[in-house]
This record gives sequence, C-alpha cells and structure tokens, in this order.
Amino acid sequence: MNSTVQVAASTTEKVAVPNFIKKNIREYGMLLALAVIMVFFQYMTNGTLMQPLNLTNLLLQNSYIVIMALAMLLVIVTGVVDLSVGSVVGFIGALGAVLMVELHWHYIPATLVCLLAGALIGGLQGYFIAFHRIPAFIVTLGGMLVFRGATLALLNGQSIGPFPPQFQLLSSGFIPDPLGGESLRITSLLIGVIVAIWLFVMSLRTHADRVRYGAATEPHGFVILKNVVFSAAIIGLSYQLSTYKGLPNVLIVMFVLMMGFDFFTNRTTTGRRIYALGGNEKAARLSGIKTDWLQFNTFVSMGVLSALAGLVFAARLNTATPKAGVGFELDVIAACYIGGASATGGVGKVTGAVIGAFIMGVMNNGMSILGIGIDYQQVVKGIVLVAAVFVDIYNKNK
Repeated sequence: MNSTVQVAASTTEKVAVPNFIKKNIREYGMLLALAVIMVFFQYMTNGTLMQPLNLTNLLLQNSYIVIMALAMLLVIVTGVVDLSVGSVVGFIGALGAVLMVELHWHYIPATLVCLLAGALIGGLQGYFIAFHRIPAFIVTLGGMLVFRGATLALLNGQSIGPFPPQFQLLSSGFIPDPLGGESLRITSLLIGVIVAIWLFVMSLRTHADRVRYGAATEPHGFVILKNVVFSAAIIGLSYQLSTYKGLPNVLIVMFVLMMGFDFFTNRTTTGRRIYALGGNEKAARLSGIKTDWLQFNTFVSMGVLSALAGLVFAARLNTATPKAGVGFELDVIAACYIGGASATGGVGKVTGAVIGAFIMGVMNNGMSILGIGIDYQQVVKGIVLVAAVFVDIYNKNK
C-alpha cells in the first residue's frame, strides 16, 4: 500500500514540475534568459566575462541601477513611472560633493543630509501625483528638467572632487579579511557560503509552511532543484570574487536592500496593498486602502534610493560631474520591465527587477568586451525592452 502511494506521489511530482514551470514561464523565463546570456558572452569573450576582475567590475557598474530598480519596481507596480531618477542621481552627487569637498563636512552627516534630500524630492513629487492627481509622467518629467538644471547650478558646470577616502569605500571598498587569506579572501567566501545555506533553509521553511497550511506553492522537487542551483551560484560567485579582492561593500548594501524589499512586498500588509493599488485602484480605495498615501510613500522610497544610488555613483567615480545620471532612468525602468513587471501595474517581483538589471548589465559588459559600439548597444537594449513588454502584453491577452 505504502509503495503504491509513493509511486503515485512520485508520478504526480514528475507531472507537477513541468506543469508548474509552464504556468510560471514568465517568472522563471528571465532567469533562464540571464543564464543563457551569460553563457553566450562567456563563450564569445573566451572566458573573460566570468573572470574575478570583470565580475567585480560588473557588480560595481550595475550597483546603482540595481538599487534604484528596487524602488522603481514599487512605483511601476502602482501603474506609473518616475522619469526623474537619473537627474536626482546627478543632483545628489553634486550636493554631496559641495558638502564634503567644498564645505569640508564629515562624510556621515553629509550622507544623511543627501538621503534626507532624496526623501524630500521623492515626497514633493509624490505629493503632487498622489494628492493632486497630476499625471506622474508630467511631474517626473518636470523633475528631470528641474534637477538636471539644479545639478549644473550646484557644480557651476564643472566637476568637483576628489571625495574623502572613507566615503569612497562605499563603492570602491571590499569586505576586510581578518582570517588573513592571501590568494583567497576566506572571510568573503565564508560569508557567501553562510548566505547560501541561510537562503536554502529559509526557502525550505517557507515551502513547508505553505504546504502545512494548504496554500498554493511550488512542487517539492522544483523547490529543491531551484535552491540547489541558487546556492551553487552564490557560492561560485563568492569564490570567484574571493580570488580577487573579496566581496565589494556595495554588494552587501544591495543584498540587504534586496532582502528588505523582498520581505516588504511578500510578507507585509502594506506591500500587498501596493499590488492591490496597481491591480485596481478604484477597488482598492473602496476596500478602505488609503491609495494616495501608498503612492506617496512609493515616491519617497524612490527618492531615498535614488539619493543612495547617486552617492554610490559619485563614490565610484570619485567626483561629481554635470553629466552624472544621464540616461539612468531608462536603464532602471527597462530593468523592471525586462524583469517581469507589468506595464499596466499590479505585477512584478523584487528578484525579477534585480535579474532585469543584471541582464542589461551583462549585455552592456559583454558587448563592450567584444568591441561593439555604444550605438549598437543602444539598439540591442531597445529591442530587448520592447520584446519584454510585448511578451508581457501577449501573455496577459492570452
């Protein structure tokens, strides 16, 4: 009897896994696309893409895009976009340079003032959008022009730098290695292994809780396979980075933000209400949700993370320039759409936005290594963006 039950369960599992993947191809398709793109460029660049130095540069080059994509996802989920984020990045970098380089402020209070300025910028734009119902496209387009001009005014059209060495560590620093590894940063490798094990255990616990309470969840075999692959990828990346300088400081910042936003969107009432707002604003409002305050808060978070991205970008360049942040809004919005966010709102995941950002980053990096010009890179990114939105609309209509 038991053997019959086990065989039936095994057969059900074998059928369930392919069916689950088929039904969720939109979610896991982008992850597969990232893997395929990385394998393609690894082959085309003769192994250069996955070398420790290039992986480190890839993380540093895309850190500010990933940071902004987390907040932009919430904005897009509500059904709008923020076009001002690139200009806010430039403005905050300029403000930080004025405070730290010209006025000689300590980098900690200067950083706090910059983050507060980002929150005020996001709150001001969110106020007009949420409470006065002015279209977000118009408000943020105006913000893009205003803060680009304010950046030029702050810098007087010139670059300002260098920043204090301690501030530069935000983007150029690495986790110290008290264990004293020479050719291998042991501390960074151990952190990667611990994180991989922690994520594996937490995922299994979440799956077990869903099964216990009868909630819809992934097939057990798929959960095991997915987490084994993810854990191997995390440990492999940590090992590669550990053979160079270890884990970058900004990678830790990104990871903490990713975990925080993932918890917020999946485990909190406010996070779920944001999705309800994007799915049907009228129904959400009639059910008692304060939709205006929700949208206002998403723009505040967008302002704060844009400010943080501006500080990271300025620290990496070690200077504030009038052209900082130009075009960033397009990369950030594209990352969210490519990662599975819906153009009509209500759909999108934090992991998807991060994957979308790295798809853009890997393509940029790989094409640069191959010597492909910026003109053709823009063409390829535009085609990928349109294709991603087309797939979203096609699946929704289907």
